[in-house]
Amino acid sequence: MAPSTKTAKGKTAKVSKKFVINATQPASDKIFDVAAFEKFLHDRIKVEGRVGNLGDVVQISTEGEGKIVVVAHQEFSGRYLKYLTKKFLKKNQLRDWLRVVSTSKGVYELRFYNVVNDDDDEDDE
Repeated sequence: MAPSTKTAKGKTAKVSKKFVINATQPASDKIFDVAAFEKFLHDRIKVEGRVGNLGDVVQISTEGEGKIVVVAHQEFSGRYLKYLTKKFLKKNQLRDWLRVVSTSKGVYELRFYNVVNDDDDEDDE
């Protein structure tokens, strides 16, 4: 059974979660547009089943170069942010070069795929 978020007096406790999406590496290489991604999140995040219903419940802000911070004051899934990030990468045709990796709890990072050149092996044949 899941733990309840109710206090002893029967009122629901205020749940606050902070998520960070770190895209400093692709943003510094001028591949990833952080401002467009922030706007994408504003337009696509659903609150109570409705898009554009953020209000005071979810705040999205840019921190430094390439970091986006999402603070939610209700139950919110980090996997949902990962899903939306993948959707943005696919829309901008970056999904072949970038991947979304969870580095710690609540922190997601955009990394380049590790590509190893095997040209030396092919020349030996």
